[in-house]
Amino acid sequence: MAEIQARLQSLSEEFTKLQQELQAAVQSRQKLEAQKQENTNEFERLKDGENIYKLVGPVLLKQDKVEAESTVNGRLEFIDKELERTESQIQEIQEKIERKKGEIIQAQAGLQPGGGGPAKVAAKG
Repeated sequence: MAEIQARLQSLSEEFTKLQQELQAAVQSRQKLEAQKQENTNEFERLKDGENIYKLVGPVLLKQDKVEAESTVNGRLEFIDKELERTESQIQEIQEKIERKKGEIIQAQAGLQPGGGGPAKVAAKG
């Protein structure tokens, strides 16, 4: 009985850790989505002939629109790849959580009175 309780405690701790990992991954995804939205919106608001500046250390340097667009498009590609990676990570963690839930349910069934073995069902024939 104590062995089952120790296993249940261990599974519970692992489950909590997985939930924390999931929360961190979701926060990472939200941050990436915000960055993507910010980068997309800034260029949509630019009008022709407006000056574009790039911060280099403590100095703002004028930059032409083509170069700025290239830089932002590269950044957006990177963000998209990171979003894909984060999405697959979230899916993987969710699958682990579901498996861990099943293990916890099995361990809890072992603690139930009369548990620990498969239930027998009488069939009427």
